[in-house]
Amino acid sequence: MKRLLTPALLLLATPAFAAEGPFLSLHNTEFVVTIAFLVFLGVLFYFKVPRIIAGLLDKRAETISKDLSEARALREEAQALLASYERKQREVKDQAERIIAGAREEAASAAEAAKAEIAASVARRLAAAEDQIKSAEDAAVKEVRDRAISVAMSAAREVIAAQMTATAANKLFDEALATVEAKLH
Repeated sequence: MKRLLTPALLLLATPAFAAEGPFLSLHNTEFVVTIAFLVFLGVLFYFKVPRIIAGLLDKRAETISKDLSEARALREEAQALLASYERKQREVKDQAERIIAGAREEAASAAEAAKAEIAASVARRLAAAEDQIKSAEDAAVKEVRDRAISVAMSAAREVIAAQMTATAANKLFDEALATVEAKLH
């Protein structure tokens, strides 16, 4: 019922009814325009243009609906990818932190090893220096002993030479010669 009243109300609201003079005349432009408009609407309804337009609009609505569903699917896929990348980023960050912690531990152990090596090297050098000092002390003691022996022999030679006579020297020589002969034979 509303469909029948709508065109009638449209005709009543036209400015043609407000014009002066006979309305149903072909000389009245409002009447001719109204007839042409009604014929135009009749042609549109005869060729089912509103159905075609409604069909096109329905197809367009379907296309938009499909596009929206694809967009939702793409959005969900993008969110899944984003979550995946964020998870991977966290994993990579955790791995990087583990690598850094491992590197710090290795650096600390390397520093400890270097300290231990330096301490061992210092200990070796101290031992070598102590050995050199002991060797130098031993050499000095030997040199002092040798010098003391040399001085003692010199002094003994001088004392013996001063106290020794030629007959005593010949007697000592003969005794030494006899001792040597006894030991060699």
